Amino acid sequence: MARETTTTRGSPRSAGFTLLELLIVVVILGILAAVILPRFLVSADEAKKNACAQNVAAIDRQVERWYFEKGAWPAENLNDIEVDTDYFPDGMPLCPVNGQRYKIDSGTRRVKDHDH
Repeated sequence: MARETTTTRGSPRSAGFTLLELLIVVVILGILAAVILPRFLVSADEAKKNACAQNVAAIDRQVERWYFEKGAWPAENLNDIEVDTDYFPDGMPLCPVNGQRYKIDSGTRRVKDHDH
C-alpha cells in the first residue's frame, strides 16, 4: 500500500521514485559496468594464459621424466603419456585458452606454442 504525503500546496502525492531518479541510477550502473566489465574480461584471459603456461611446464617435466625412465621420447601427440596414469592420473590437460590438445615439437622435445 502506497503511503501518501502532502506537498506544500496541500495535494496528496504518492511516495516513491521519480522517473528521473531511476534514470540516474541506471546511468550510474551503466557507467560502473562499462568500467568494471573490461577489466574482469582481461583478468579472465590472463588467468587462462597463465594456466596454459603451467600446463606446458607440467607436460614438459613429464616428457623429460618419460625419456629418463623409458629411454625414448614420447610420441608427438602425447598419446603414450596420456594412457599411462603414472604421468597424468587425472588425464592429460587441455589448453584452457582454446581447448586444443598439446603436442610436442619433434626437434626441441618441448610443447609447441599455441599462438595465443
